Amino acid sequence: MPANIDDLLPTAKEIQRQTALQAAEKAEQYARLQATIGAEKRKLIERLSKPSGLSEDEKVELASTVIQRAVRNGLTEVQVYRFPHTLCTDNGRAINQQELGWEKTLTGIAQEIYQLWADYLKPRGYQIRYQIIDFPSGIPGDIGVILVWGD
Repeated sequence: MPANIDDLLPTAKEIQRQTALQAAEKAEQYARLQATIGAEKRKLIERLSKPSGLSEDEKVELASTVIQRAVRNGLTEVQVYRFPHTLCTDNGRAINQQELGWEKTLTGIAQEIYQLWADYLKPRGYQIRYQIIDFPSGIPGDIGVILVWGD
């Protein structure tokens, strides 16, 4: 038997204290991670709610690239963008209900895409759909922007 049994075998109370400290550290790490994720999400939403900064020529070139790639892959439609419902002034309600004037609820890049379609793609026969593509906890989530050129 060792000279001091307390060095070898801690008390149950000491083990409980160590376990509680480890659980508290894990909870603190999780809280820090959630705070970081939340801050990154807020930054992303802020960036997406503002204009892209691309010129009209750059936007048209980007649209052409996306369309040509999809055509090469045999597609007749392509999702060109996905954004959180919070970027709509009504949180996506008008899009979900397919109300007339839903496009007036768009902001930032989502609105830019709609305007690009209206100015350049619609006159060339392209269609566009904005639709809720997921419903976390039963409420509208992300919105997908689908560009269509086939039946």
